[in-house]
Amino acid sequence: MVEKSLTVSMVIPTLNAEREMPRLLESLLSQSYSLGEIIVIDSSSEDSTVEVSKAFEKTRVLVIRRKEFNHGLTRDLGIREASGEIVCFVTQDAIPADSRYIENLIRPMLEDETVAMVSGRQMAKDDARDFERLVRKYSYPEQSQTRCLADIPRYGIRTFAASNACSAYRRSLVLELGGFGACNICEDIFMACKMIRAGYKVSYAAEARILHSHNYGMRQQFRRNREIAEFLDARKEFFFGASETDAGALLMKNVLRDLLSRGQLAEALAFVANCAARFLGNRMGHKYPRKS
Repeated sequence: MVEKSLTVSMVIPTLNAEREMPRLLESLLSQSYSLGEIIVIDSSSEDSTVEVSKAFEKTRVLVIRRKEFNHGLTRDLGIREASGEIVCFVTQDAIPADSRYIENLIRPMLEDETVAMVSGRQMAKDDARDFERLVRKYSYPEQSQTRCLADIPRYGIRTFAASNACSAYRRSLVLELGGFGACNICEDIFMACKMIRAGYKVSYAAEARILHSHNYGMRQQFRRNREIAEFLDARKEFFFGASETDAGALLMKNVLRDLLSRGQLAEALAFVANCAARFLGNRMGHKYPRKS
């Protein structure tokens, strides 16, 4: 059992989440490592997200205008409002796989004071298609790892792998490093890189399991990968020139191999189309970055 020595806050950005919030909040409040508070930052939902969330103990709701939402700045607001020494983030469409999720997520930070942030293992939901399950399998493996500056030659862009769908940060360090800042994608890997550049470590905790997946359409996948490429292209030097291309190619190879070995030809073709959208979005983002 992890020694309960640090206070923990949970921050959840929401929008029209009345259906997801009861299950998520019930799960968070029944964790083996007790949360000190839950802060819901709602972007002016049109449903009863605010009322549903307020009904749960330890939960405080902040309402912002929808146009004010920004992945980085909204999480900075959560960091400032939180009182915990560790601040966790989760998205409204995720759900902890068991009651030891928080305990396992923060364990690396309790065991090593140089670990500044931790991400959990995202597992596919019941409605995920087969290739998305395999993407999750290879993107979030069963083995935990901790990475630092010296690991860049080995892992490349994966050195900074992180996801605010399920993450934990040392609050004081986020504030010391200036927060996430105004960015609407990749705010998590941006902070991971900030922490690694400052001499700290980031961890991936495979035992901290959460159910979270998306069945993106071609257009959604293209747009997402273009935005990621634009973000990284504008910050090449900050990320030490690490490229996401090699990691993407390896992922495609592994998933396609597994689908074909199972005889899932239709799913393999669907995955190839999905990868084409990823690739085209990536190329467009690097070749024709939007002017800020």
